[in-house]
Amino acid sequence: MNIFLTIYNALLYQPMLNFLVLIYVLTNNFGIAVILLTVLIKWLTNPLNKKAIESQKAMTEIQPRIKEIQKKYKDTPEKQAQEMIALYKEKNFNPFSSIFLLFIQIPIIIALFQIFKGGIAVDPQFMYSFVHLPETINPYFLGIDLSQPNIVLAVLAAIAQYFQAKTSVTKQKTDKEEGTKDKTTQVTEMMQKQMVFILPIITLFVLFTLPSALGVYWLITTAMTVYQQKKILKESND
Repeated sequence: MNIFLTIYNALLYQPMLNFLVLIYVLTNNFGIAVILLTVLIKWLTNPLNKKAIESQKAMTEIQPRIKEIQKKYKDTPEKQAQEMIALYKEKNFNPFSSIFLLFIQIPIIIALFQIFKGGIAVDPQFMYSFVHLPETINPYFLGIDLSQPNIVLAVLAAIAQYFQAKTSVTKQKTDKEEGTKDKTTQVTEMMQKQMVFILPIITLFVLFTLPSALGVYWLITTAMTVYQQKKILKESND
């Protein structure tokens, strides 16, 4: 077996599957099991998510200094790069924080899809000895079959994605206040405005074709992220 697949199964698929089955056995409710699994994943990834939000906020705050460096050293790229690195170090800013979070989210989504497809795909070889595997698992929650796509959950998740984009901390407030925008800033702001609508549309179409348990995961995770973004912004303004 491929070593990466072994690591994936040991660190993601197997623990998530066993936790989901364990909660289902205790509650006899697949929806509650999905919700608690979502909360657990969100809690475990919270430090990275918080760091990513703080990095976005820091990027907004240091944007004026970045422009000064770009303008001052536009003819000396090496010096410009050195000054940018020094600025990132001074502000403890990591431009790759969001990318790290994305890299973690992708295998999590894949693992959830593997678990949820066709109801709940349970292979006994992946079960821990202390977790009882029930003969059947009822995938219904509030009348919704979480093993099948559901347009309502897909729409709700898309709406939540819209609000997450709207509460993004990467808005260029300093440029608006100064009334001066270079072409790079204009393009960046235009892309941000487009992503506010593009991301929810992508979310809708993707979740409309996947098991609605993923819609529950996406909806709760996004809602918690929106709350976290607002909380960090409020703390920074106090």
